[in-house]
Amino acid sequence: MTETLSSTQARRIALAAQGFTRARPEAVTARHVHRVMDRLGVLQIDSVNVFARSHYLPLFSRLGSYDPALLDRVFLSRTTHYVEYLAHEATFIPVADWPLWRFRMDDFRRKWADEDSWMSNNARTVQWVQDELRARGPLRPADLRDDAPRERGTWWDWDEAKLALEHLWRTGDVAVSGRRGFERTYALAEQVIPDGIRSREISRAEAILELTRRAARSSGVATQSDLADYYRIRDRAAVARSVTELVDAGELQPVQVRGWERGGRPLPAWRHRDAVLPRKVGAAAVLTPFDPVVWFRDRALRIFDLDYRIEIYVPAEKRRFGYYSLPVLVGDRIVARVDLKADRATSTLQVQSAWWEPQALPGDAEPVAAELALAAAWQGLERVSVSGWGDATAALHEALSGTGAQLHRHVHARESAP
Repeated sequence: MTETLSSTQARRIALAAQGFTRARPEAVTARHVHRVMDRLGVLQIDSVNVFARSHYLPLFSRLGSYDPALLDRVFLSRTTHYVEYLAHEATFIPVADWPLWRFRMDDFRRKWADEDSWMSNNARTVQWVQDELRARGPLRPADLRDDAPRERGTWWDWDEAKLALEHLWRTGDVAVSGRRGFERTYALAEQVIPDGIRSREISRAEAILELTRRAARSSGVATQSDLADYYRIRDRAAVARSVTELVDAGELQPVQVRGWERGGRPLPAWRHRDAVLPRKVGAAAVLTPFDPVVWFRDRALRIFDLDYRIEIYVPAEKRRFGYYSLPVLVGDRIVARVDLKADRATSTLQVQSAWWEPQALPGDAEPVAAELALAAAWQGLERVSVSGWGDATAALHEALSGTGAQLHRHVHARESAP
């Protein structure tokens, strides 16, 4: 028989699968970081740094305050643990998973094999970049630029060199060997990925089966679209075959979730056999837009009733919620969204706007305020300021005054907007 879950039960299962029912440690160590990565599978990278870059936030959301230098040591310095690839968008993945992505690398290679492709039309640049990496080892793009060939009737174009690195990274010929600050260093894959890992052969079907299995474990309960999106697998037929195989193996169990419908019909969904249904979720967390909990907008709307879009590219005067608003979790509900900015010059966390979600309840201001005060301390900021833009700002300002945070009001450009 197909199990029926309430929408609340589905939310709790999903949050438990993402690690939000575990107590935050008193002192965060590399072991905790690896444990979070084991649950998530990937950590999406983003360059926007108005508050904190996206890949730092999922650890903060689950573990609480930690030294960001710990993430740098684990992920950004040259390491045997993690490497970067397009496992969702640009993400950190376990280096041992490199062979799982050969099917995607091969797809890029086939796509660019045509004689009219960019790779074919710029074969000379591509070969020069590979030769430089082979001779010199890991290099920043700037290192290549400084030693670029200068010839009469020059063929050299700096943008082409950068594009060559990105193309070679997608085909798996080149790997990201680390970062200096936020700038990548690149190397030939054999200079980064151990031979024993790089030589492993995993078929396309086997890889998609394993990735579907992992997506199900990380999701707890999911539709086929949820499972496909977790690792951005476009071959939906392969995902469907994988789901069938996992059901036959007893790893996935068909379920119906009340409220998960399309066209008035229940959406087929599956629960991972190891998924836990907690009695409650006691977490409070500020989330990045690229947290797996909310990164698939259809799932965020279905599970949390969160109609969420990033407004970075929306003209300022047309933004509803702010430049980079972050969802805030309290218990098993998304209760608010806050647009945060770290003003380093004044050591202030600016809450540029704050809005309640329909699921907010009386008393939610206190845990949200506590998370904002913790976020400020985590980023080394001495005070918090709150604008008047948004229907949650007054309550958060009052609640923050009880946290011991240094607090003041500031005027935001959109404060008087309707």
